[in-house]
Amino acid sequence: MTSFAPSRTAWLTGLAMVAFAANSVLARMALRTEVIDASSFTTLRLASGALALFLITAGRRRRPVRDAISRGTNAHRDYDPSTSSHTGGTPRSSGSWLGALMLFLYAGPFSFAYLGLSTATGALILFGLVQVTMIVGGLVLGERPGRIQWLGLLMAIGGLVYLMSPGLTAPPPLSAALMALAGFAWGVYSLLGRESAQPLMETSGNFARSVLFVALLSLISFSQLHIRLEGVLLACASGALASGVGYAVWYAALPGLTATRAAVVQLSVPILAAAGGSLLLSEAVTVRLLLSGALTLGGIALAVVGRAQGER
Repeated sequence: MTSFAPSRTAWLTGLAMVAFAANSVLARMALRTEVIDASSFTTLRLASGALALFLITAGRRRRPVRDAISRGTNAHRDYDPSTSSHTGGTPRSSGSWLGALMLFLYAGPFSFAYLGLSTATGALILFGLVQVTMIVGGLVLGERPGRIQWLGLLMAIGGLVYLMSPGLTAPPPLSAALMALAGFAWGVYSLLGRESAQPLMETSGNFARSVLFVALLSLISFSQLHIRLEGVLLACASGALASGVGYAVWYAALPGLTATRAAVVQLSVPILAAAGGSLLLSEAVTVRLLLSGALTLGGIALAVVGRAQGER
């Protein structure tokens, strides 16, 4: 039993990282071939993600009743479906409108950005901005970084600036800006949920609420609507599997990870996305992308490790 828990955590963590990287691959696969428009992709992604998370969390809420019945006790009589467990437990979170708005500001620009970005470039900009936003957010909230953290932060920002600076191999400015907005929004979303006692429940509620925002987006961009079955399948795979199930797996892995390991392991997401884009979509990996990736990911790793050393 002693070797099972670490092994289980490793498998869950690896599966979650593959799912997160798959979001970029699936989005690029759908949007570059124009089998679906960006608004519809966003709508179907969030709606299918909301459904998947609802089913997962509903199953978890029913578990205390089943466990009580299987034990032959009367504990199930005290179960209140408005709480996460039995009466007296923590109230079940249904998310917040601010969280839903940040989720929408991540998912919408993410889709439109992939109309012009390669899989690897989009994943690097997204991931880099998420981590930089969270590091800067920590500074705003009163954290006092050491020299290693400052060096890492400056390296990460420098790598992103280099990637998006003008040049023959630079990504389209508008697409890069949209992905940067998506990364910033997801960083803020992560900061909002950092202290959540029920992150999966909260994410489920935020996904459900965000459908309202994307429905309005779809109405505004109705003239650009075009959907084929392949696009629907890719969007639902991104929402239900890569997002919904991916988040559930990640939250299941987190109890077995330290905060530092949880942050460092996410460095693999842009690398996995680049590999997926190269293998599945035949996308080239440029020298600019490699250099900026080394600066950005290396800087984030330094910042994370420096923070851990400071806390010790």
